[in-house]
Amino acid sequence: MSATLSHTGYILRGNPVTLVAGIGAALLILVAIVAPSIAPYGPTVSNVPLSLQPPSAAHWFGTDQLGRDVFSRVLVATRLDLAIAASAVSLSFVLGAMIGAFCGYAGGRLDRWVGRFVDVLMAFPLFVLAMALVAALGNRVENIIFATAIINLPFYIRFARAEVNVRRNSGWVEAARASGNSHARVVLLFLLPNVLPAMAVQISLNLGWAILNAAGLSFLGLGVQAPTPEWGIMVAEGARFITTGKWWLVVFPGAALMSAVLCFNLLGDGLRDILDPRMRT
Repeated sequence: MSATLSHTGYILRGNPVTLVAGIGAALLILVAIVAPSIAPYGPTVSNVPLSLQPPSAAHWFGTDQLGRDVFSRVLVATRLDLAIAASAVSLSFVLGAMIGAFCGYAGGRLDRWVGRFVDVLMAFPLFVLAMALVAALGNRVENIIFATAIINLPFYIRFARAEVNVRRNSGWVEAARASGNSHARVVLLFLLPNVLPAMAVQISLNLGWAILNAAGLSFLGLGVQAPTPEWGIMVAEGARFITTGKWWLVVFPGAALMSAVLCFNLLGDGLRDILDPRMRT
């Protein structure tokens, strides 16, 4: 454990961009955990006489068209957006890595069939596919997670399939098989752990993209529905008032969305270096 922490600290000190991105991601996760308890106002509590007020000491991010505190809504929305992204990426990563690893290890007809299926899936515009899935299944949170996981699945299948295919005939894999390990054990305990560092960048990128995807669906009315606080909904509602000078309705939730996507995108390279065993030597 101490060696892992020392190695992580060494990587972060040598890469200040990763350090800043890591701090930003940690702050986002912390806000998602404690947001409901630190929000100064209820995120769905209306106060119409105070509607469309600019930022002030009482309302740091101003108020929206129903008099709701924008700062409180941005804080609380962090939990929902991160939860959707983390759940979708976790689901697609686990399924995609397992399917891709076993296909790449086995090869043959199964590998070709799965490869063709992934090619067909990736031929569709992925955001349009997510829109179609949510429209067909209904715009509940679990369906948004499912749709986001489905459109991320091909990336992990192709990546794991290619990486395992390259390594399956390596000497250390042959040694693992010769030691009496089953094929499933070789894939799960020997090949997948060696593929994980290379997939770390894709995981981080997909987290940012999943947040953007959930916000985009909500912006179009296909995602989370009002009055639930969510960054995409807040931007969509505020866009109607931007021409009248009510800039805070779009700027603050949009800045939160941009910051989250940027942090997770920049974090990818650092995660690869931290998880890569070759960087420990």
